[in-house]
Formats: sequence, C-alpha cells, structure tokens
Amino acid sequence: MRYALLNGGKRLRPQLVYASAEALGLAPQRLDAAACAVELIHCYSLVHDDLPAMDDDDLRRGRPTTHLAFDEATAILAGDALQALAFEALASEPGLNHPLPAAAAMIAELASACGAAGMAGGQAQDMALERQQPDRDTLETMFQLKTGALIRAAVMMPTALVPSLPGTQVDDLREFAELIGLAFQIRDDLLDVEGQTEVIGKTAGADEAHGKATWPGLFGVEAAYCRIAELDDRARAALNRFEGNSEALHWLADRLVHRQS
Repeated sequence: MRYALLNGGKRLRPQLVYASAEALGLAPQRLDAAACAVELIHCYSLVHDDLPAMDDDDLRRGRPTTHLAFDEATAILAGDALQALAFEALASEPGLNHPLPAAAAMIAELASACGAAGMAGGQAQDMALERQQPDRDTLETMFQLKTGALIRAAVMMPTALVPSLPGTQVDDLREFAELIGLAFQIRDDLLDVEGQTEVIGKTAGADEAHGKATWPGLFGVEAAYCRIAELDDRARAALNRFEGNSEALHWLADRLVHRQS
C-alpha cells in the first residue's frame, strides 16, 4: 500500500479539494480527510488499472507497477485496502467535527465517483471500447466516468460543508469540474502520443499498443488540442460566474490541461 501511495505523483486531486475549500471560504484543515480520501481512491484505481486483466502496464510514476514490484494478488489486495482506507478516513478522522449530514454527503459523493456510475463503470466501458471506433459522445461519456468523476468529486466534496451555498453556485462548480475533467483526460491521451516515458512516468504509446479508444487516435492530434482549448474556455467561464475566491482553482485548471506528465 505504501509503495502504491507514497511514490510521487502530482497530487492534483487533493489540491483540487483544497482549492475548492478556499473558493468556499473554508479552513483547509477541515478538508484534510477529504483530500487524503480522494488520493487514496486515485492510487487504488491506478493499481487496479495497471493489472494484467485491465491495462497491463509495466510502469507507473517512473517505477514498476505494484503487481510487478510484488505480485498480482498482493496488488489486488493493496488496491482493495486503499479504497477501504479512503472511506475510513472520511468517517473517522479524529477531531473532524463535521455535522453528520456533511460527512455522509462527502462519503456519498466519493462512493458515487468510484463506483458503477464513475470510475469502475468507466473502466469497464474503456475495456469494451478497445479496438472500436466510438463516436465522440460515446468516448467522452466514458472519459467523464473513468477520469472525470473523481475530479468532480474532489471539487464538490467541500460544498457539503456549506449547506447554504446557492444552487446556482453549486452548479457552476460542478460544471467547471466536469469540463476540466474531460479536458484532463484528452490531455492524457495526447501525452501518450507525444510524451516521453521518462517524463510522463508511464510507458508512452501504451494506449495505441493496447488498441485503446483515444481522442487523438480517433479524431486527430490537432482536433484534440482544439477540443481541450474549447473545454478549458467553458470551464473558466463557469468558474468566473462563481462568486468565491477561485484563484487557486484557475491555477490548477491550467496545470490540469497544460501538464507535461
């Protein structure tokens, strides 16, 4: 579990939790459990996605994937335990002092993001679409589940601590998160095509080798860049409508869509 979790990584999802908290005027330490939980879920998903039965990858964050560093059974169990630890952290952090409805709402948000209506369902669709030619809507729906759902949860979980937040403001944050999550995955597809293994920390070209349905593979590299720019513009517009201090979310959006690894 430590090998899978404490191995570098950009920690973008927990940063989104803290940035959302800042936008909502919340003390960041109130979201420590949520930030940890989101990263625990993300790392569990990487361990399982790398397995031979899934994406069958050899490299993650510049090191051998967990099932190669140990063995396949250990990797499965480590992923299972990381997922359980995420919900334990949300439910029992000492001194959390969250109202019960808020804690329950954060748990529900995260559970939805990693289940059949989120990452797990998206991964199933990703595998079903291998060596297929889906249309853009089908591909992007899969992206929104596999990758976007957890990014959305990272942004939305802090709203549980502000029950008086107007619905329009909640909607603006959700729209930002969904658009930037989709742009993030398209950028990830581009990095698989254009990136270098030693920079991106995983095997470049793996998507093509496995017959994955990717945005640039189906619609072209130039069109992928245009789509990212369009999604980024729309995400910023949604965030600009939000009335809180969104500077950190803007900064992270830039990192998400323009990253090199």
